[in-house]
Amino acid sequence: MQRILITDFDGTLCQNEFYQLVSERILPADTPNYWSQFVRGELSHLAVLQAYFSAIRAEEDTVLALLKEMKLEPRFEELGKKLVEQGWSIIVASAGCDWYIRKLLEPLEVPLTLHTNHGRWRGGKHGLEMTPPLESPFYSAEYGIDKAAIVADALQTADGGRVVFAGDGLTDVAGMLLLSSSFRFARRDCAGELQRRGESFQPFDRWAEVALSLLENA
Repeated sequence: MQRILITDFDGTLCQNEFYQLVSERILPADTPNYWSQFVRGELSHLAVLQAYFSAIRAEEDTVLALLKEMKLEPRFEELGKKLVEQGWSIIVASAGCDWYIRKLLEPLEVPLTLHTNHGRWRGGKHGLEMTPPLESPFYSAEYGIDKAAIVADALQTADGGRVVFAGDGLTDVAGMLLLSSSFRFARRDCAGELQRRGESFQPFDRWAEVALSLLENA
């Protein structure tokens, strides 16, 4: 039996979302409200982020400066290592892209598996190019990455062990519903949608609360 922690990145492992910082701080004023189109079902989640990122016209250094504003959990390295020492495997599952996620995570010595979209900086009229991981067993045309499929796979891998999922967005809801309420850690939109459905969960504000809960209840 294994113990697996699956965690979203933007808004979960980080307090803030990269796409929101981009749209609020550096996108041209005439950029369409792609998010509202997603909410109305007119665009896929993947298409929305691709549109926002490709609309960036700022210099790469300006975009990189936003990464500090994402506010990565300051205790992630400390608590992540403790979780691994206690036998937990950590999976980061994100509908964002690896261009900024790796820049934040790679300097930290926390063993983990990352499932996300691909990204590369092109600049000029192309901004940040995001492409889905067509080679991934968890590829999703809607999100790029199917988090529910990742949770389902973890449940098989754990073979009766514990699988925990922490997330904040609508893309996390389907995965949450595969787990019992004590193994769902939710905030923001994810928590709101679970409440709307009458589903129980464990609320949190910072990722450290999730890690400490797992460490204390090992």
